Amino acid sequence: DGPQRKKRKSEVAEVDRQLDVLAIGTAVGSILLYSTVKGELQSKLDGGHDNRVNCVRWHQDNCCLYSCSEDKHIVEWNTQTCKVKCKWKGDNSSVTSLCISPDGKMLLSAGRTIKLWDLETKEVYRHFTGHATSVSSLIFTTVKPMNENKPFDGITGLYFLSGAIHDRLLSVWQIRSDRKEKNAVMSFTVTDEPTFIDLTVSEVKEEPVKLAVVCRDGQLHLFEHILNGYCKKPLTSNCTIQIATPGSDGDSTPKPVPILAAAFCTDKQSLLLVYGNTLQPIIEKVSLNTTEPHVCLIRDMQKVLSLKTDVALTKVKTPVVNSDTKVLVPGIPGHSTAVKIPSSGKENKKNKRKPGETEESIEERLGALDIDVSKLKSPGGLPQTDSFAVLLVQGLESNDAEILNRVLNTRKESVIKNTVARMPIHAVIPLLHELTKRLQGNPYSASLMVRWLKSVFTLHASYLSTLPDLIPQLGMLYQLMESRVKTLQKLSRLHGRLFILVTQVAASETVQDATEVNQTAKLVYEDESSEEEGSDDEMIADKDSDENWDEDEEKEEQSDEQHMTVEKEINGDSDLEPENESEEE
Repeated sequence: DGPQRKKRKSEVAEVDRQLDVLAIGTAVGSILLYSTVKGELQSKLDGGHDNRVNCVRWHQDNCCLYSCSEDKHIVEWNTQTCKVKCKWKGDNSSVTSLCISPDGKMLLSAGRTIKLWDLETKEVYRHFTGHATSVSSLIFTTVKPMNENKPFDGITGLYFLSGAIHDRLLSVWQIRSDRKEKNAVMSFTVTDEPTFIDLTVSEVKEEPVKLAVVCRDGQLHLFEHILNGYCKKPLTSNCTIQIATPGSDGDSTPKPVPILAAAFCTDKQSLLLVYGNTLQPIIEKVSLNTTEPHVCLIRDMQKVLSLKTDVALTKVKTPVVNSDTKVLVPGIPGHSTAVKIPSSGKENKKNKRKPGETEESIEERLGALDIDVSKLKSPGGLPQTDSFAVLLVQGLESNDAEILNRVLNTRKESVIKNTVARMPIHAVIPLLHELTKRLQGNPYSASLMVRWLKSVFTLHASYLSTLPDLIPQLGMLYQLMESRVKTLQKLSRLHGRLFILVTQVAASETVQDATEVNQTAKLVYEDESSEEEGSDDEMIADKDSDENWDEDEEKEEQSDEQHMTVEKEINGDSDLEPENESEEE
């Protein structure tokens, strides 16, 4: 009897020793086993993974542990010997989540696709389509199948739940006997990406599964549903819980308090809520009341969350120094200023100027410290690329139009490229939104913004391609560009027509200009004038023209001929030959 009792106690101690161990996966690939009772590191599991550990799961057999990593492998550990029992490739990409079946014979693993493994043979038992992004959570929702007529093999007929990053749908899958069905049987929709999931496992057929989902936006969604086969539409939450401040004490607007985690209590009728600051979270037990669709709990966070600091550490003691002692201070090499002896306590500590004195400028003070002031001033006075990147981020965060105008109106290609290259990645999408907004403005600003767009797309293309919601983010910009490209053809036609019109108008103007010649004659001859007047006219012509003597001779001959014709007409000799007529003409 005696030895048997001792044996039992040792078994209990062994179980207790295993239950208080916390397994922590690290970024370098090792797993730390931490004893919560002793408060110290118990052992370290090495040699299994080459990359970051994503998920760690204890098996029902306490000395067995499963882990998955970015290196695409799943490892089975023996925690007593701290060695690898088995290692196999889980996926073509990184494995992000694990879950062990209720009977401990199967293992769910997920990267983007979900696989069900037989732990004895380490072979894939079933495939599921999974999510578009990497899966962040896997949980079995039932222990027994809903159809109790068929014999239960430990896995067929069970339901499990999966959630993924950047995905607002939680999918429910059923493990069926046929291999063809790979899609989700139902889904739950939430307001944001799920960060924490807890549920009450359904043990009886009629008992609904209660699901608590904490989202990234700080809200908690409660679902209650009986899992009974396929459901086409996504199910919405029965109740949404939020926490906010009362909005008193000068600040009239209540502020939301984020919920960090939630867990069902053993009675399945109350919840443990974890909310507030991640450094000092508050845990509170709340009874479930799912009759109301929206519940807002008012909690005064300022009274609860007052981070205490040690007051003694903030007090700085100044040593008492005699007037005889000389104090040596560390400073810049070539520090030639005399060290001021600290004034006695009788004098007023505040540095007050006398009425007649003027305060020294910063340049004079730097001069006293032998610092070259000219070196401190930036050459040219223009901000450099580093400051441009900082200015751009500040302008985007504060939405300051003046700063953004100053940065975005630059024309230098090199400055634009360097600024875009040095800006942090999180500011790329806000910059694209700002550029899209400015592209819709006047054409002058659009021509400047296109340069920035070109640099952003060439330098940050790889980052943009990784964003899952890139299409809605850049939808407006794409539509804008498409509409402008569509109008280019029409604009070119209009440009052609306008060009023809303008050239025709210009041509007609030139013709009009050519016809409007100065019609005033330089030389006028009158038939009835005397020879004296003719000689006067000839003298005027001499003055006007440079090549005058040839013209004068010709005109004299013409005048003689005309006199002869007049005389002949008087005499009646008007019958002339046609040739002579033409000559006269």
